[in-house]
Amino acid sequence: MDPDAIYQSFTQCLPKSTTVIYSSTANSTAYTTVLQTYIKNRRFNTTSTPKPAVIITPVTESQVRDTVLCAKKIGVQIKIRSGGHDYEGISYVSSERDFIILDMFNFRSIDVNIADETAVVGAGAQLGEFYYRIYEKSRVHGFPAGVCPTVGVGGHISGGGYGTMLRKYGLAVDHVTDARIVDVNGRILDRKAMGEDLFWAICGGGGGSFGVILSYTVKLVPVPEVNTVFRILKTQAENASELVYKWQMIMPDIDDDLFIRVLLQPVTVNRQRTGRATFIAHFLGDSDRLVALMDEKFPELGLKKEDCIEVNWIQSVLYWANFDLNTTSPEILLDRHSDNVNFGKRKSDYVQSPITASEITSIFNKQVELGRVGFVFNPYGGKMYEIPADATPFPHRSGNLFKIQYSINWNDPDPQLEANNLNQSRVMYDFMTPFVSKNPRGAFLNYRDLDIGVMTGDNYSEGAIYGEKYFMGNFERLVKIKTAVDPDNFFRNEQSIPTLAGKRSGKSRKMMK
Repeated sequence: MDPDAIYQSFTQCLPKSTTVIYSSTANSTAYTTVLQTYIKNRRFNTTSTPKPAVIITPVTESQVRDTVLCAKKIGVQIKIRSGGHDYEGISYVSSERDFIILDMFNFRSIDVNIADETAVVGAGAQLGEFYYRIYEKSRVHGFPAGVCPTVGVGGHISGGGYGTMLRKYGLAVDHVTDARIVDVNGRILDRKAMGEDLFWAICGGGGGSFGVILSYTVKLVPVPEVNTVFRILKTQAENASELVYKWQMIMPDIDDDLFIRVLLQPVTVNRQRTGRATFIAHFLGDSDRLVALMDEKFPELGLKKEDCIEVNWIQSVLYWANFDLNTTSPEILLDRHSDNVNFGKRKSDYVQSPITASEITSIFNKQVELGRVGFVFNPYGGKMYEIPADATPFPHRSGNLFKIQYSINWNDPDPQLEANNLNQSRVMYDFMTPFVSKNPRGAFLNYRDLDIGVMTGDNYSEGAIYGEKYFMGNFERLVKIKTAVDPDNFFRNEQSIPTLAGKRSGKSRKMMK
C-alpha cells in the first residue's frame, strides 16, 4: 500500500475526531515535526531512513485500543515509541515496507503516592519527569532507574532498566507491582487480568513483543537526605590499568550503598594519545562514611574529602546527567528535550572473570589505536546477586562482575565517518571476545544492538540468536508466552520474541533452501 492509502484506511477505521493521525501526504509539516521530535539518534533521521506511513498519537487508552485493532484490520506493522532512546531506532524505523508509529508521548501522567510509597507512571513519561515528581513530594524517596533524564519509561522499564542504585536495590523492573497494557485483541488489561505469565514477560522481556504498555505501577525506594558523588580521572601513566583491575576485585562485595562506574576512553595528554579511566560514584550516605569506606577497601584510588560533593538525591540525578550543580535547578528535569542529539552506536557485554591489569593495558592500547570507542563499566554485586536469574526475563544476575557498554558518538553526517565509526565499534567488540561471557555471549536488551542478530518476519531460529544473548535461559519461556498471547506475531520488530509457529516456519524455510 502507498502511504496515502494507509492514511485513508486509518481515517475510515478509527472513530471520527478522536485520534490525531499524521501523514506524510495529508499534513506533512506536522508529520515531520512529530516524527523528528523524539528521534534520539541522528543515524535514523536521514533522507534515506525508512519513514512510517502514518503516526498516531493517542491521548486515551481507548484510542490505543482502536489503533491496534485498525492496524490489525488494515494489515500494517505497528511500531510503538515511548521515548525514542532505543539505540537502533526500531521504535520508529522498520525493515518492513508498510508500517506505522504509535507514539505514546501523551501518556506521561505521573501519580506519586508517598503514603504507600508507590507511583503510577505513564509509558510516555520520561525518567527526569518521574524523578522530579518524586522530589516534589519527598526528599527521602527515589527510584532505581537510569541516569539519562529523557529516556521514556515504557521502553526503559520493559527492558529491565538500571541506574546508580542497582547494587542497593536492583533494577527498575524489580520494583514493578502492576501494569496496564493493550493486547493484540484490543483488551485493556492490568496485572490481574493479563495473568502472571504476561506480567512477567513485560517486566524485562521488552514490551513491544507482547502489546502496548500504557503504564507501570512501581514501588519507590528510600534514599538518605545526604548522598555523595565524586569523579576521579586517572591516565595510564597514573596506574589506570591497576586501578581498574582493583575496582573489579572490590566492587562485588563492597558496601551496597556504593556504586562506582568506570569510563575507559582514549584521550590526548601533552599531545600524546593515551588511555584514561574515570571513576564516577554515587554513594547513599555522607562523605565521611564514604572516605572511610574507600580508605579501607580501595585506598589506591586516593579519594579525599575534598573530592566528594554532598548532595540530596535529586542533585545526584542532575550530577549523573552531567548538569552543573551550581547553575542547574531540578526543574530542568521537566524539559523533555534537554539532551543533545547526535549520531551514535552502542554494544554490550558481561564480564564474569576479572580482566588482569596487563589485559586492561592492552584494551587501552586498542582504544588508542582505533581512536574513538569508549567503554562504560557498570559494577554488579549487592542486590543483583540476590535476585534469581528467572525472577524477571532479565537474566544477568549472579556471576557477572560488571556490564560493559561500548559507546561511540559523532556529530558529522558524513557517511564515510559513520561507516568508520561503526566498524571501530565492531572491531573493538571482536577484540574483547576473550574477556567476556561465552556460550552465549550475553547482551543487554536496552543497549539494543542489531549486529548480534535480526529476525525477518517470525523465524524462531533467527530470533534465538539474539534472544538467547539477551534472555539466556528465560528465552524459551518468553517464546511460549508470546505464542499464547500473540500467536500471529502482530507485535513484532527486528529483535522481537518469535512464536513457536516461527519454529516451524524457520525449519520449512531451511528445507526450501
